[in-house]
Amino acid sequence: MTRCKSVRATRFGLIVLFASAFICVLVVRDLLVSAKESVPRVQLHTDNLGPREIEDLTSKSVPRDYALAWQTLEQALHENRPGLLDGYFTGLAKQDLTQRVNGQIKSGLRTRYQDGGHKLEAIFYSPAGEVMQLRDQAKLDVEVLDGDKVVYQELLNVEYTVMMTPGADRWLVRELQASTTTKP
Repeated sequence: MTRCKSVRATRFGLIVLFASAFICVLVVRDLLVSAKESVPRVQLHTDNLGPREIEDLTSKSVPRDYALAWQTLEQALHENRPGLLDGYFTGLAKQDLTQRVNGQIKSGLRTRYQDGGHKLEAIFYSPAGEVMQLRDQAKLDVEVLDGDKVVYQELLNVEYTVMMTPGADRWLVRELQASTTTKP
């Protein structure tokens, strides 16, 4: 009788253990899916790129790093944290965006982007590989907030001229200039 109870307890314990492990796997999977969703979609087209051919690793790194740059830009503007720009921005882009975040801090505003994705067209890749010029067709839903109150909202199609340069372990956005903006 005691042995039967011990076997049942062991079986019950194993069932609970496997059920817990299964639940943990589902939770981790859901967290990974939601983390991937927070990175904007970026498509890179290199058909007209010159004078240098793009390497396979670079063709994967540029859109990944550009998406992460936009993710940190969105977070920096929404949370008014200019230090977040350090990871993926340099040069004029970092300077301009830092000024923008600091201006928001002074005015008490925040900006929230709902990113609809980016279509990057690579235009120029320098022979030495130190700079790449791109054209970005971005779809953005922009909200300006005063506290929690939305004071301005607009859905935009924006064309950016982008200059990226390789860093130690990633590509950095050096320039980010809006060239045209249209409403859908």
